[in-house]
Amino acid sequence: MKQFAVIGLGTFGARVARSLTRRGAEVIAIDSDPKRVEEIKDDVAQALCLDATDEEALARSGVLDVDAVIVAMGERMEAAIVVTSILKKRLGAGQVIARAASSLYAQILQDVGADRTILIEEQMAEHLAKSLITPDLIEQIPLTSNHSLAELRAPRHAIGKKLGQLDIRRRYGVNIIAIKKHIPIVSPEGENTYQEQINDLPGPDDIIEEDDILMVVGSDHDIERLAQGIERKQPEKK
Repeated sequence: MKQFAVIGLGTFGARVARSLTRRGAEVIAIDSDPKRVEEIKDDVAQALCLDATDEEALARSGVLDVDAVIVAMGERMEAAIVVTSILKKRLGAGQVIARAASSLYAQILQDVGADRTILIEEQMAEHLAKSLITPDLIEQIPLTSNHSLAELRAPRHAIGKKLGQLDIRRRYGVNIIAIKKHIPIVSPEGENTYQEQINDLPGPDDIIEEDDILMVVGSDHDIERLAQGIERKQPEKK
């Protein structure tokens, strides 16, 4: 079982702690506010009320035994910098991920030892822009630099056509690795509903239907172009 510590239980920190717990991780939740600790104590493995800038208290909390520490202290920039520095430079903690409110703040956190920084506002802005440009893109999981595994609703330009006819790989530079279909069924109670079926080995004769979900792998740019129906420029034949 993976173990994490979340320091700072504001909106972001509390959500991260609860989300990690729901996904099967063991979480130590830490905050100096007794009310916040009380609110989350039943949702995590351990909830501690302590001042994380106190080196001795932090060392005793168990943060040195987890897979990663998330410093989620929001706008408390000075405290977050101190805690990150204590974790990395004084206690020798493993991976430390720190939330930053600005690019400058992120750079300072990295300078004092943060292995990774999260710029919530920038990421939200990027996510909003992407959702407006490509509303059919449901989920995107980074694999390597600028490449992802993504789920997207079948683009309108693909509906009713065979995979072989679409020639997705050549025209868009993206590989379709599976297709999710929603098959109408009648439940034992007599209700009309849907059952999800996954074709994890799609072939050239498989037809894309409305409401299909495509699971694709490729560069982020190519995936967005597929969702928008914008083909790659093909080299001119000589």
